[in-house]
Amino acid sequence: MIFRPSHFTAVLLFALFASTVFAITQRDTPKRMLRYGAVSFAAFTGSAIVLSWLMFLLAR
Repeated sequence: MIFRPSHFTAVLLFALFASTVFAITQRDTPKRMLRYGAVSFAAFTGSAIVLSWLMFLLAR
């Protein structure tokens, strides 16, 4: 079985891992880590979606 993620799945995996590392290294308490990680994940995912639409519209 070979794992072949799509571009969107790869973006989600990158956002998950990067936001986890950011949360662990930037905040002290577990509650603040969870909140910061969730905000970072949403920011990564949202910016990827917005930028992909911008690139789609510019390529037309």
